Amino acid sequence: MKIIVCVKIIGGELNPFDECALEEALRIPGAEVTMLSMCPPTAKEKLLTLTRLGARKAILLCDPVFAGSDTLATAYILSEQIKRMEYDLILCGRQTTDGDTAQVGPCLATMLGIGLVTNVMKIRGVDETIECTTRLGEESARLPALLTVERINNLRFPSIRSKMGEVEILNNQALGADPARCGLHGSPTRVLKTFENTSGRRKCKWIKPEELKKVLESLPKEKQKVSVAESPVKLKSLWAIGREVAEKGKLLADEVILISDTTNVDPYALAERAKKEKPSVILWNADLLGRRNAPILSALLQTGLCADCTALETDGEKLFMYRPAKSGNIIAKIECATLPQMATVRIETPSDDIIVSGGKGVAGQFDRLKEFAATLGAEVCASRALVDAGIAPYEMQVGLTGKNVSPRVYIAVGISGAVRHTCAIENAGTVIAVNPDKDAPIFDSADYGILANFEEIEL
Repeated sequence: MKIIVCVKIIGGELNPFDECALEEALRIPGAEVTMLSMCPPTAKEKLLTLTRLGARKAILLCDPVFAGSDTLATAYILSEQIKRMEYDLILCGRQTTDGDTAQVGPCLATMLGIGLVTNVMKIRGVDETIECTTRLGEESARLPALLTVERINNLRFPSIRSKMGEVEILNNQALGADPARCGLHGSPTRVLKTFENTSGRRKCKWIKPEELKKVLESLPKEKQKVSVAESPVKLKSLWAIGREVAEKGKLLADEVILISDTTNVDPYALAERAKKEKPSVILWNADLLGRRNAPILSALLQTGLCADCTALETDGEKLFMYRPAKSGNIIAKIECATLPQMATVRIETPSDDIIVSGGKGVAGQFDRLKEFAATLGAEVCASRALVDAGIAPYEMQVGLTGKNVSPRVYIAVGISGAVRHTCAIENAGTVIAVNPDKDAPIFDSADYGILANFEEIEL
């Protein structure tokens, strides 16, 4: 079986989701694995190192004309190379940690006209079809197909006797991609400006460990909803895919047309309708289905898509979209130069009333953390540190590479509070942080802070 693994080197290291995709490919018996990457020339050394793991070779697409490509342009460039190759299966990481869009995989599968399975948690079998367990349930696709893989494994180390393969570097003269569809010039989404991400910042009130129970009893029994200002100048109309995003759309447009719930939408039928009716804006729920189907529509219509937006505004003609980037450290203001302008938008999702989440500081006390959560009737979650250490399953991971949560109360125990974690708890009603380090960043995102070790918290 011939497998292509699309990989990205970020800061000299392999993107964590792509690590998992590569490991899954190497585990398939008899697989002939080729890595494909579109990166600067500096990525060559890392790709050479990765060939020691068992990949036959790596292909590096590298040309100044590719610089600044958005997800649609990136998928186009990769598709032009893949069309020249023999393959049965393509594996991609769910997303990259610098872009966090999860769009390239679905766009690429659409451009190639092959099957697609996203958010893969386990590959159960491969024959003429590939059987998978995903975040949405059991799914399958006939080969050739493309899978996007979650963080489900750990990449192996090279053996002592392993040898490096080869890295073939191709520029656009060799590839022959249309320059008008590459780089900044060929990218329909454009970053207008960036600024520090200060969303989720809260004013922390310090309490003692013995005051926690009293504070929990005093909190509102229902989570307060975040108020969003209505736009003073509105669009004439927009399409909404998802009832939740349709409500947000009413703040932006005089007319909101609810096309479908995200569970029922067919992006191919939607593309035909959009070509006839020519909407100026289409908004999607940023749920698992929205994040899979919106990129498909983007590829079919050859239009831009801004992922996982936290805010939207309009001047009556253009839609301006705000989203976190660079692991959540910055917010980017983005516009789409093509029509329809599209965005997936973060929405309020059902969540447990209380979540108790553990980090590195409770690595040796995770069972006790579960007992503590049980006394509160709370769901147990974890930071990436505990998941990477094998202490908690990936399904529990909260953060940029895990899941977003919005409980009434979020209790973070032993979590340092990097932006990649706190960006996923911004919609929590009340955040309580327990950490012995007063300078831990988690307190910047907490309503209440307890300077203590977990042992000092009574069950």
